[in-house]
Amino acid sequence: MPIRALAPVATLLLSAAILLAGQGLQGTLLPVRASLEQFSTVAIGAMGAAYFLGFTLGCLKGGELLRRVGHIRVFLAMSAMASAAPLLHGLMVGPVIWGLLRVLTGFCLASLYIVIESWLNERATNANRGLIFATYSMITLTMMAAGQMMTLLYDPVGLQLFVITSVLFSIGAVPIALSLSPSPAQPASTKTNIRRLIEVSPSGTVGCFAVGLSNGAFWGLSPIYAASVGDAVTMAAWFMAAAVIGGAILQWPLGLLSDAIGRRKVLFGVCVFGASAGLALALLQSKLGPTAAVVLGGLWGAFAFPMYSIAVAYANDYADPKEYVKVSAGLLLMYGIGAIIGPFAASALMTLQGAEGLFVFTAVVHILLIGFVTYRYFKEGKQAEQPIAFSDALSSAQTTSQVYEEELQD
Repeated sequence: MPIRALAPVATLLLSAAILLAGQGLQGTLLPVRASLEQFSTVAIGAMGAAYFLGFTLGCLKGGELLRRVGHIRVFLAMSAMASAAPLLHGLMVGPVIWGLLRVLTGFCLASLYIVIESWLNERATNANRGLIFATYSMITLTMMAAGQMMTLLYDPVGLQLFVITSVLFSIGAVPIALSLSPSPAQPASTKTNIRRLIEVSPSGTVGCFAVGLSNGAFWGLSPIYAASVGDAVTMAAWFMAAAVIGGAILQWPLGLLSDAIGRRKVLFGVCVFGASAGLALALLQSKLGPTAAVVLGGLWGAFAFPMYSIAVAYANDYADPKEYVKVSAGLLLMYGIGAIIGPFAASALMTLQGAEGLFVFTAVVHILLIGFVTYRYFKEGKQAEQPIAFSDALSSAQTTSQVYEEELQD
């Protein structure tokens, strides 16, 4: 039955897997190469913020492209531009041009995700949607980890890894281009509306913003922390892969636990453990060996990465069913805004304090979120009595499809 359910979307998942491997490789390669090129910590943080700026713009404007030219044309055009960007990174080394290219890459990948995920949503049914998006989420985290490990194939100072990234983005377009499956209908409107978001769920809204702050900082700056513990290239690959794999392992167990005992308790708990792992990485940075750092990085990712899906599900517990799509779209944008600010703030702290400042920053963010969730608990009292299934929110974990769905319904 699972194989039968996944068969209609196999080509889409294959395209996603190849693209995400390219994204994982590029996401690790650029901070590592920037560090080797003596870019300042603030410049590297700005590059991370630039990516999420482009990603957020893609969430807001990608649907307009779909409305005008359709899914397949958008996918091929965005794949071509995403494939060109890594080659330009390798040919033109400099913080300003790299920042601009990261904006372009973020926009392209957001648009690609809209195409893939709207297609998945159309092919899924209520009976298999959870299975399909659980599979997609696992592919997302696993292939990004595999891409990060590809940084060990060649010296990052050379052009080879940029070429491999470009090849992965190009090949990722092939399954979609050759798919016999009819593309989804083009949206009639592209209006994005995040009104009532804070009214619906203050904790969910603040939670998504906080996760954007911490996770955005991690994606942009963790290779610098890894280089402070061991060899820059090897440690960056292992450290980031461990964090992503940790998040993949606990994504479903924590989500199902939130179904059973309540989102607020689980969100509180993962914030406590995420803050603890962050403080350990910060305070023990000078004493950690490579193995201990990788293990702690895995623990940090195990609790930090599932926070977003839990916060989304928590917000939707309080939303009217007619508002699910608009609420999820707004939460994704809150995450994107946080992910733009996070790398700047963390890089400033790292400039003052050193590499350990990254996880001081994430720990402070998690502690502040603990305080806010606790405040809302005493103000609101008991939690929503009929929480939605975690699988209904899982698709938003690293996605843009909810923005597309909003546009289709407006």
